[in-house]
Amino acid sequence: MTLNTMNVPDIIIAVDGYSSTGKSTFAKLVAAEFAFLYLDSGAMYRGVTLAGLEAGVIANGKIDEAALLPVMAPLDLHFQQEDGTTKLYLGDRCIEKEIRGWEVSQYVSPVSAIPQVRNWVDDKLHAFAAGGRVIMDGRDIGTTVFPNAELKIFMTADPLVRAQRRHEELLAKGENTTLEEVLANLQDRDYRDSHRPTSPLRQAADAYVMDNTHMTLHEEVVWVLGVIQGKFNILEAPALSC
Repeated sequence: MTLNTMNVPDIIIAVDGYSSTGKSTFAKLVAAEFAFLYLDSGAMYRGVTLAGLEAGVIANGKIDEAALLPVMAPLDLHFQQEDGTTKLYLGDRCIEKEIRGWEVSQYVSPVSAIPQVRNWVDDKLHAFAAGGRVIMDGRDIGTTVFPNAELKIFMTADPLVRAQRRHEELLAKGENTTLEEVLANLQDRDYRDSHRPTSPLRQAADAYVMDNTHMTLHEEVVWVLGVIQGKFNILEAPALSC
C-alpha cells in the first residue's frame, strides 16, 4: 500500500550526495511510494554532455566551452513518464541508455562545472518543478537549485562500495572497464564536484544525512518514511509497496 498522497503535502524533496550512492534509484522509489514526480538533474547534465560529444565539441579529453554553449542553448531536453518511470528525451529520442555510458561519465563533472551550463539546467529544473510535489536528485539541489526545499536529504556511502556498485552497473551494460578505473573516476568526480567554484557539492545545514553503505533499498525507503512522518506530523504507518 502506498501512503495516502493527501497526507503528504505538495513539497519539493531535494536529494544530494556523492556519485554512485544510489540517489536516482532512491528518488525513483520515493516518487513511486508517495506519488511524486521524479526529476533527475544529473540526467540533464549528462544530456548536455552527450550533445557535446555528438557535436564534436567534447573530444580527446577537452571541452570547447565556447562551442558547447551554442550547441546547448536550443536543446529540447525534457522528461517523459513511461511505465511508471521518468526518462530523459532529446526531442523525440529517448537517450537514457546513452547518457549512462562510460564516455559521458568521464566528461559530465567538468561539463557540469561550467557556470553557463549550470544556469541553463537550473532554469529548466525550476520550470519542471513549478507545481511542487517533486523529488529531485543531484549535487546542489538543496543548496543552490532549491535552497528552500521543504525536505533535504544528503546521501553518502563508503567510496569502495560506491565504486563496486557503479562497476557492476557498467559491466551489466557491456562496458569494458575495471574496478580500479571506476574507483579512480569516482574519486576524481568527488573532488571536482566538491571543489568547483560554482555550486560545489556540500551538505545543506538542514539536510538529513543517509549513509547507505550497508542499507538495502527497502531500508532506505523505510528511513525516509520515518523522516517524512516526523517532519510533517503524519501519524499513519502504512505498509510499503517496495
